[in-house]
Amino acid sequence: MTASFRTAPWLALALTLLATPALAASGPPPGFVLTDDADFAFTSPDGATKLEQYMKDGGDWDVKWQVWARRGDQMTELKPEQGYGAGFRFTSDSQWLVRMQKTGSGEQDLFLYHVENGAFVNATKKSLSDLAWDYFHSRPDTRSMKLDYHISANLMKGTEDGYRWLGVDWPNNRYLLISLSGEMDKHPKNVAVKGLADWKCRYDLQTGKFDVPKMFAKSNAQALNWEIKR
Repeated sequence: MTASFRTAPWLALALTLLATPALAASGPPPGFVLTDDADFAFTSPDGATKLEQYMKDGGDWDVKWQVWARRGDQMTELKPEQGYGAGFRFTSDSQWLVRMQKTGSGEQDLFLYHVENGAFVNATKKSLSDLAWDYFHSRPDTRSMKLDYHISANLMKGTEDGYRWLGVDWPNNRYLLISLSGEMDKHPKNVAVKGLADWKCRYDLQTGKFDVPKMFAKSNAQALNWEIKR
């Protein structure tokens, strides 16, 4: 057997390793400590995935949080790394996961994950909240509204059972209801702080598209005229 044939198995192994996505490390890097707060621990309905949140305090307000999904003996990081801990909700089939991520005082983003090859990965290139805001600003009735602070996207309760509490018969594991809020800086002095309060839309997990069910038409119109008396 020639030398070229003797090295072929090694070359094949090297090429396989290069072509295979790298598995996540066995856990967070040094300096990150697992929080013992039960409010930051979540388990999928099927019990297969446990979410662990780790925090690193670098001092001078330099705090970083990482979320890791433990599935058997495999751990994968749910990106991105953030400055606060997060809340999570699974769909009832344990295939979809929404991260409710505080980003500041009165502000929150949403991130969507989906199970692929036995592990949760980011399901969208943009955050789910950015996609919801893009939809909001694409509509003729809402595109002119400019918000400045307390900008928040919230996942409405009911993800696990198809929002039965609203009296709907939507299929399970199909839709997510998102509520958008925010406030404006530019408003008449000594009058009111104007903004957006609890404007609702629906995200279809199968098609990746948004819509507004007719049942929210009245409350959404009221949400556009929200004001806080000062």
